[in-house]
Amino acid sequence: MDCSFGRKFTGCRVAIIVLTMSRVVVAQDSLATARDLYAAAAYEDALSLLNGMRASDRRPEDGRLVDQYRALCLIALGRASEGERAIEAIILVAPSYQPTESEFPPRVRTLFRDVRRRMLPTIIQRKYQDAKAAFDRNDLASAQEGFKQVLDLLGDADLGSTAAQPPLAELRTLAIGFRDLSVKPALPPPVPQPLRATQTSTPGPSLRPVGPQIYSANDANVLPPSVLRQSFGALADVFAVRSGVVDIVINEVGEVESATMMMSVNAVYDRVALATAKSWRYRPATLNGVAVKFRTSVEVERRAPR
Repeated sequence: MDCSFGRKFTGCRVAIIVLTMSRVVVAQDSLATARDLYAAAAYEDALSLLNGMRASDRRPEDGRLVDQYRALCLIALGRASEGERAIEAIILVAPSYQPTESEFPPRVRTLFRDVRRRMLPTIIQRKYQDAKAAFDRNDLASAQEGFKQVLDLLGDADLGSTAAQPPLAELRTLAIGFRDLSVKPALPPPVPQPLRATQTSTPGPSLRPVGPQIYSANDANVLPPSVLRQSFGALADVFAVRSGVVDIVINEVGEVESATMMMSVNAVYDRVALATAKSWRYRPATLNGVAVKFRTSVEVERRAPR
């Protein structure tokens, strides 16, 4: 009796597998047919066939093609708003995807680019939140991959100048900091064995070139730099148990040349705060009308947990 049950159970499993494979084959045939119908300008028939394809009956990699041909059919039929929603479905699943000339005609590629440019800022912020959540639960592999996706999308040409404006500009700084923190530290190198002392002649003092002087608020006749962009707003979601102080050197073109944590908050906060500080911009300090380097300190305010 047990053997009989086992044979029936195995038979059922085989039947399920065969049925599933058959559905996938049928779905692939339907997609090919829909493609042919679109090429023949039978847009209504192609759309009807595509709408009848269930997600469970097709391969995951065919999903984008189904949405792609749905968008093409809808736009060809003059149903622009529905076509945009089909394009949105493609972008949500694959935000890095951009159609080629062989896939979309010029008019649809332009529409695709416009929809993608509109959606990318929200997608990037959502992906950053997901990566930050992975970091907070110590899933460093997922966090590192998530922050990498954020940085890749921030470098996308479709974003244009939007990537350099808040909030995306601040997200870039945070993503770089947290991506670096997500890398597991390598094992420390082996301690080198001490070399036996050998008698050598003592070299004379080396002459090193002296760099430009760095001025501060204590120097007379120096007009301090004025702020163009200086904010720790990007750290709003990073918990700080106490305040800190960042020492910065602003160079002759108003960029932050170096940033040092003079009063530490914690390892994570310090790393991201320094990366944020290096993105600040100023009108440089001047001495007798000439731009000079200037050292100053900025306090990092304590932020309570939300």
